[in-house]
Amino acid sequence: MSILRWLILFVAAASLRAESPIEQKVLDAIKSPDLTVVHLWAPWCSNCQAELKTGGWTKILNENTNVKFYFVSIWNDGQDGRAMLKRFNIADQPNVTILADPGPRRGQSKIKQFASLPLSWIPTTWIYKDGDLRYALNYGEVRFPVLQQFLEDSQSEWSHKGEPSIEQTLHD
Repeated sequence: MSILRWLILFVAAASLRAESPIEQKVLDAIKSPDLTVVHLWAPWCSNCQAELKTGGWTKILNENTNVKFYFVSIWNDGQDGRAMLKRFNIADQPNVTILADPGPRRGQSKIKQFASLPLSWIPTTWIYKDGDLRYALNYGEVRFPVLQQFLEDSQSEWSHKGEPSIEQTLHD
C-alpha cells in the first residue's frame, strides 16, 4: 500500500473520533494548574439523582470554592440538566460550569469516550490538576467524604522526595 493511502486511512480514522466543542472546553479546563473536577451525569439517572438528594454536592462545592467543577450532562440528548441542578443549589455556584454533550441517550451513537477516557457508566467523576488525572471514580455514586479526601490529596505535590527508599525501609 502506498504512503498516500496509509496517510488517507490514518486521517480518516483520526477524524472518526474528533472531540466535540464541549469535550474541547473540558480538555482546555483540565490543563489549568487549578484543581478541576469533571462530573459526568444525567438528570434521568437514578444514581445521579441519589447523589444530588444527599446534599453532598452542595456541601463539596461550598467547602471547595477554589476548585472548578464541570457538571457535564451526557446521554441526555443534548440537554444540560440545569433545572435539576438549580433545585439542589448547584447551578448558580460561581465555581460550577454546566455543559451538555450533544449526543443521544441510547443506541450505537451514544458516546463511549469523553476527554480521551473510556466512559461506560454514570455518574463518573474525574479529578485533575495541572492536566494530570489524579483520581477517576468511574462506576457509580461518589461518597462525599472520599471525594473530599481525594480533593485534599490532589492538592499535594505527589512527591516522595526525602523519604527512605524501599531498601532502607526493609533493612530497618
